[in-house]
Amino acid sequence: MLNTSLTRLPLRFLLGVIAFCGSFALSAQNTELDKLNILIDSAWAYRSTPRPLDAESGPDDESLPDMSLDALDARLSFWNGILGSLNNLEPHDFSSSDKINYEVFRYIVEGEVNYYQFKRYLVPFNAEGGFHTGFARQRRTLRSLEDVHAYISRLEEFTSLTDQQIELMRKGLEAGYQMPCVIVEGFDQIARTYITDSPEESTFWQPVLNSESTLDDENFAILEMGAASAITEHVFPAYDRLADYLESEYIPGCRQTINTDHTVDGKDYYSERIRHFTTLEMTPRQVYDLGQAEVKRIRAEMEDIIEEVGFDGSFDEFLDYLRTDPRFYAKTPRELLSAASYHAKKIDGKLPEYFGKLPRLSYGVEPVPDEIAPRYTGGRYVPGNAEQGRSGTYWVNTYKLESRPLYILPSLTLHEAVPGHHLQISLAAEMDNMPEFRSNYYISAFGEGWALYTEYLGKEMGIYETPYEKFGALTYEMWRACRLVVDPGMHAFGWSRDQAVQFMTENTALSIHEINTEINRYIGWPGQAVSYKIGELKIRELRARAENALKDEFDLRAFHDVVLSNGSVPLFVLEEMIEEWIAAEKANSKSGKSD
Repeated sequence: MLNTSLTRLPLRFLLGVIAFCGSFALSAQNTELDKLNILIDSAWAYRSTPRPLDAESGPDDESLPDMSLDALDARLSFWNGILGSLNNLEPHDFSSSDKINYEVFRYIVEGEVNYYQFKRYLVPFNAEGGFHTGFARQRRTLRSLEDVHAYISRLEEFTSLTDQQIELMRKGLEAGYQMPCVIVEGFDQIARTYITDSPEESTFWQPVLNSESTLDDENFAILEMGAASAITEHVFPAYDRLADYLESEYIPGCRQTINTDHTVDGKDYYSERIRHFTTLEMTPRQVYDLGQAEVKRIRAEMEDIIEEVGFDGSFDEFLDYLRTDPRFYAKTPRELLSAASYHAKKIDGKLPEYFGKLPRLSYGVEPVPDEIAPRYTGGRYVPGNAEQGRSGTYWVNTYKLESRPLYILPSLTLHEAVPGHHLQISLAAEMDNMPEFRSNYYISAFGEGWALYTEYLGKEMGIYETPYEKFGALTYEMWRACRLVVDPGMHAFGWSRDQAVQFMTENTALSIHEINTEINRYIGWPGQAVSYKIGELKIRELRARAENALKDEFDLRAFHDVVLSNGSVPLFVLEEMIEEWIAAEKANSKSGKSD
């Protein structure tokens, strides 16, 4: 899974942009492409400023967002204006690349409109954290006095952001928008972990440490003094107020139910989340039925491996064996990180056989930060930034080592590092011909679907060395198939949390701790988890279609390069891309033979 990361603009500027976008279509001299490009430029000038900071975003913006009600209303008006103008466009004569720009842009705009229409800002959390944990992921390196002042200002701004978020949460409680109790229990203690005895001990001091070698003595002294003051006088008190509010009001006001049906606009909201995260016109029932079929198929393959290793016992007993035998678990965090690093370098050496184009940016392996590790998934990818001197990071969760089996590390590494998230995201960021609004944009069905597809590709690459690692690959695939069942099961079909846990326990070799963490994630982040398997199945379907159409002329390296050639795109756009590529390859083959 990816850990992804629009500055506060004066309201008069935003209203001016809205008015401009609403009137430009009346200009008859603009072509349809001109109109699209004007819309994109106008919208991206706005969206490139800080958007609402939550658990899905990172701390890369220089300034923090304005979360006042006036600003939120202005954003909804802005995106509604953009969507209305898009609806008046006639994109029929666009080139292939312009049509991709149109479709991706439309997907983004619809997502923004739905964010505000469904008032998601009233619940600034998911199971893994919220705006307060997103703010705490400070990794930047400061290189100038301007950077120093921007960072200090950012720290000071957290005071007003926190107060605005607390007010929004209060309004959410009043209006029936709140997180289930199972998700927010203990969130007050998490907030307090960011308050340390001194600024130098806090996570917010990391940019100071990162910048000692990049700043001259004078500017570094300004940074030390300013950051220490801002952390002590603004950041720590803000976290303390947040923790007090969570403890005294928000957690006591949480809801006992877990499904979206029991929330305002719950049915419509969940259906919209399914369409958003799959990028397809799928219903919750279609997702659920597909999941049941995939679970049945994968279960048969898992049974074959149990027979291969000669285990004398039932499926449940084999899972218990995998969960409890010490041979499958690291004894120290360093051992787990070392094993992950081994798999990462092994995969690195295989990449040229399967890809024609590789990214320039490197990546490293690090543990999940201690303060979020207990609630966090087994691994995550954090994008790097070449301009800021940051490599990508493959996070491995070293908390509760008895729940982190070694046999799943090949799959985890393929997914989070290469050729999964790091390769795909870094290639997109490095594309010279990619419009700015698409170079860093992430569509879950594509990105997570690609990462899950690379777990499947690992079989061909020879990454799985033992039957247990092959079983680990299947249990990771089964895990994603189970998501298609339990996510709509809980949010659309009345499943209890216990039912979802039981279903995952009976069908995967995930540890009980990780299963509980995952189920909480699905409760707190409806719909997102179904994107993985839907995306992977679509990529495998398109590969099979290309192999069948091109036969001996099929080139796997070329297929992978085409899939990744336009960054993150909706699945229906990817299908159009592959169909065009197949047609071009057939034409080239015929031309070559006729010559």
